[in-house]
Amino acid sequence: MTTPNTPKYKAKDFQADNPANPEKKVAIRWCPGCGDYAILSQVQRVMAELGQPKEEFVVVRGIGCSSRFPYYMNTYGFHTIHGRAPAFATAIRATREDMSVWVITGDGDSLSIGGNHLIHVLRRNVDIQLLLFNNRIYGLTKGQYSPTSEVGKRTKSTPMGSLDRPFNPIQVALGANSTFVARTVDVFVKHQRAMIEASYHHRGASFLEIYQNCNIFNDGAYAPIGGQRIPGVEYEKKKAEVQALQTIELAHGAPLLFGKKDEPKGLRLNGSKWEIFDIGDRFSADDAVVYDETDLGLAQLAATLDYPNFPVPVGVFFRIKAPTYDDAARAQLAEAKEQIGDAGLKELLYAGETWTVEDDG
Repeated sequence: MTTPNTPKYKAKDFQADNPANPEKKVAIRWCPGCGDYAILSQVQRVMAELGQPKEEFVVVRGIGCSSRFPYYMNTYGFHTIHGRAPAFATAIRATREDMSVWVITGDGDSLSIGGNHLIHVLRRNVDIQLLLFNNRIYGLTKGQYSPTSEVGKRTKSTPMGSLDRPFNPIQVALGANSTFVARTVDVFVKHQRAMIEASYHHRGASFLEIYQNCNIFNDGAYAPIGGQRIPGVEYEKKKAEVQALQTIELAHGAPLLFGKKDEPKGLRLNGSKWEIFDIGDRFSADDAVVYDETDLGLAQLAATLDYPNFPVPVGVFFRIKAPTYDDAARAQLAEAKEQIGDAGLKELLYAGETWTVEDDG
């Protein structure tokens, strides 16, 4: 909670101190060039600008490369078990209304063993920020395919190619009735920061997918949309140009337009099918779909857009207001206290339907 005495922070204030050497910050142990560095930097920068005491932030994580995140944050942190971070975050948020609760997870941690925990924290609309780092690979365990790896992906665990159809995390979140669903990319610095800020300010379960490069085991996974570039391939162009051609930003009330400034394009719907059109003599910008982030059906259609046939959407897919689980739980607890008072354990055990078992001898 912001007060007149809340300190003015800088991003470095959210960098974890080194207990062995108070003069320095803790050493970050991700591979050089990992996309996690960019995300860590933007989260620290955003938190410094929110005006909330750093003692009121808690970062909860599961297992994976992304889940080293709390070690590098000068906030409260909670190291949980594989896939279960949402369950711990629910308990923290339900009991500590003053805390801003952030879940850091990956495509393996949250969409495989943690799949059930993910969908239930979203459907319950627990007021947390959930950042899913999606590199489409298991990085910590050295390069096995993950639930978001493409069909045919050759890895150490699928030497002949993956047979699994991948999850689309945005579709999973929408299907679980998350009240805030968004996507960004690790190297889209300004956009990423805006999405993190929007996630924080949403009251309810915020789901933010971040396309993140694993330069060791899945390098260049997002190069076609203006992420990391791979020298020598046909889309080796300026990142900004690739981004303009292969991504489209979703903005509430704005038409779906993309492409170069001198060759603008738009997206329209033919029934439930997306179509790309060139803006010129036949079509104008007015023919493009105007995006409505409160329209679940439109968000579900937008989630189907993907490279190479269509530009990849980034931005807020869906955002609505709805009651939160933690507010309802606290209200229910207050009502129970009014009815039975501050009872002890014995009184609670005997407050409902009870019976006595007697020994007939």
